[in-house]
Amino acid sequence: MSAVAAMDHATPTVDALLAAARQRCAGNRAAAHDCGLLLALALGVPRAWLLAHGEQRPDGAARARFEALLTRRLAAEPMAYLRGWQDFWSMELAVTPDVLVPRPETELLVQLALARMGERESSPPGRLADLGTGSGAIALALASERPDWRILATDRSAAALSVAAGNARRLGLSVELRQGDWFAPLAGERFCILVSNPPYIAPDDACLTSDGVCREPRTALAAANDGLADLATIAAAAPQHLLPGGWLLLEHGADQGPAVRQLLASAGFEAIATHTDLAGRPRVTLGQMPCAN
Repeated sequence: MSAVAAMDHATPTVDALLAAARQRCAGNRAAAHDCGLLLALALGVPRAWLLAHGEQRPDGAARARFEALLTRRLAAEPMAYLRGWQDFWSMELAVTPDVLVPRPETELLVQLALARMGERESSPPGRLADLGTGSGAIALALASERPDWRILATDRSAAALSVAAGNARRLGLSVELRQGDWFAPLAGERFCILVSNPPYIAPDDACLTSDGVCREPRTALAAANDGLADLATIAAAAPQHLLPGGWLLLEHGADQGPAVRQLLASAGFEAIATHTDLAGRPRVTLGQMPCAN
């Protein structure tokens, strides 16, 4: 056997790389499940390709890419950050460690907002604000469905707004982005609808140390007062920024529905209701400002 043939024979196959990687991930079921995705990403092929080409021997550069990705995944970095994007609604959104990874349950907030947008005639165009937009997921999903509305989005983080702006440009969607904390960039303005997915996890909740979540921006996840502080801030200030008959929609934790309904009632909202996500968990509470007499 020639030296070249011997060297090639010693190079691990796709199947061998995957087996070794999954062994390294023993005890971390999520990371072990992602090994195929990581190798496909390193090779630049669909995951299904791996099943049909298990005997292939990736070159050194591809193996190095796979090793780097696997090391990051074993350090609890979410898959969305490793590949640089996440599906949400009908879009592929760029995501970085500066923003939360968009979750499927947040699509309920989009659905409920669209229903309220549909209740209003669009002449003149309605106005909606997304508070704490992050990657722009909610605002951009709404803009993709209702381009006739004027949609604004705020975030305190300049880095997050940069991600949102890049997503808007790439998707060709019109959303006005403003930097500032909650309503600070919206002084004196009123809207038909306000939506927000604010931080709502208690600072001592164990989920903040879980795989993936522990690498997301803590300020976008956790809030004081058992996770209710930012929800309370938004609910109290929202009436100053809503037109008569306008709606506030808030995503929250599965056990926070009663508290959020009370916050909205104290702020003068009517028609208050909590809606469940696809898993049956209370996820979004909404309320309407009284209509003018």
